[in-house]
Amino acid sequence: MSTFKALRVHQQDKSTVARFESLSVDDLSRGDVVVRVAWSGINYKDALAVTGKGRILKGYPKVPGIDLAGIVESSSDPRYHAGDRVLATGCNIGEALDGGYAEYARLPASTLVALPEGLTMREAMAIGTAGFTAAMALRRMLENHQAPDMGPIAITGPTGGVGSIAIDLFKRAGFTVHAVTGKAGVADDYLKSLGADKIVSRQDLNLGTRPLESALWGGAVDNLGGETLAWLTRTTRPWGNIASIGLAQSHELHTTVMPFILRGVSLLGIHSVECPRAWREAIWRNLSTDLKPAALDRIVAREIALDDLPAVCEELIAGTVTGRTLVRISGD
Repeated sequence: MSTFKALRVHQQDKSTVARFESLSVDDLSRGDVVVRVAWSGINYKDALAVTGKGRILKGYPKVPGIDLAGIVESSSDPRYHAGDRVLATGCNIGEALDGGYAEYARLPASTLVALPEGLTMREAMAIGTAGFTAAMALRRMLENHQAPDMGPIAITGPTGGVGSIAIDLFKRAGFTVHAVTGKAGVADDYLKSLGADKIVSRQDLNLGTRPLESALWGGAVDNLGGETLAWLTRTTRPWGNIASIGLAQSHELHTTVMPFILRGVSLLGIHSVECPRAWREAIWRNLSTDLKPAALDRIVAREIALDDLPAVCEELIAGTVTGRTLVRISGD
């Protein structure tokens, strides 16, 4: 391999532009391991980087794509050898480091995880950062004593990658799941096929204004932030946990301390980018065994080629994409 195809984002004046280029390995950020990329996926963060709708990239030019799975081409780190199947999610790839939207990636060995037995590379990317984040939310909530008998888990943004897999994982863990969606009536069949017990229309919600509203939820997984997350703090039952994962609605949070000191509600931040390596490896083992999502075929909405990425990223930002989109770069 001398040169290869990559989608690269450049800064132009105060904006950014993504374009396809022919690169060599030496053009990529430094790393110990060169990987021939087989599969990647599209996360909301990736779409922000490609479209320029959000300041995700830390330096330019940069190859975006926070997920990848592939085969080691060469390695100067003794943990990996040519032919090994590996995956990478988060760890600042596609942000500070060049990421997965290229035929090859060069990465620090510390960002890679050996592909667990029980997962193909395609399945690993169907899970991706979205599924890893959902699994991390489940882990943290269980560690903080969340239990099914505390009541239903509200999952916001349930048609996206994190929300879709969260429904699957929490159902497998024995919880009742309520999907709180702005696509009620349109996505009901999809959400029920994943295991949602009830569909709650976000447009019909009465968010209220009191520091404490009627307690509805045993806990929650929130992808939105803003007024929806504030409402969840006011409506979660005593000792329930809220896993805060995203900010699709707003990065702001206006609430009071009342839910925390009068109901013992816990707000858990889910930072999957830089989680401890031991956690990362354990979560991926779980995702390849007892927590392997049962509904991956339904969660994967489509597969696209590298050339299709820019257009699909625009669709994701517009909110017209349901489930996960996989990017087939070389395939398994």
